[in-house]
Amino acid sequence: MQKIILFDMDGTLIDSTNAIYQSFLQVFNDNNMPLLKKDEVARFIGYTLNDMFRFFGAKEENIEKYCQEYKNHYIKICNKHTSLLPSALDSIKLASTFAILGIVTTKSSKSSRELLANFGIDKYFQTIIGREDVNHTKPHKEPILKALDSINLKISNDRIYMIGDTILDLNAAKNAGVVGIGTLSGYGEKQELEKISPYIFQNTLEAVKFVQNL
Repeated sequence: MQKIILFDMDGTLIDSTNAIYQSFLQVFNDNNMPLLKKDEVARFIGYTLNDMFRFFGAKEENIEKYCQEYKNHYIKICNKHTSLLPSALDSIKLASTFAILGIVTTKSSKSSRELLANFGIDKYFQTIIGREDVNHTKPHKEPILKALDSINLKISNDRIYMIGDTILDLNAAKNAGVVGIGTLSGYGEKQELEKISPYIFQNTLEAVKFVQNL
């Protein structure tokens, strides 16, 4: 029987920590804001840009400006400073042999498509849902439901899987009524992920193999 696997991007398939951090540093420098360490930024990757700037103490009236400045810098450097995670390509190729694949991310779908195309793997994904495609981002169920609407395959929810590295991914899966699977390849902590899903794996390839054998 057919299955659907939805993947997160950052920390699940790609490592864009450097691109994200360098883009935040550019905004911080340009606006005379206190500089943050890389690990202080990394722990919030997966949230929307607006929320990340809030976490970092930006005034609400400046957030839209900062987000645009961030995007302007990020688009210039993202390909150079982003890499596939070690098991990502094998994960995608294996998953494509037994499931329909999609992306559900809080990145923009435009930049996500460009990154996937840069790595030559965009062809594997039937749908890509980014932050501009929804009114509510993860952990809300809307991004997953929109991806499923786009795929338009009538199968039971226990054959639909969301693989991600943060509690945002697993809570989105829970809220959408599909199976959430955590991977420790990114930014989430094992003890936090285990509170939401019993299915936690060291990397995305292990997660895909688990789904294959179900």
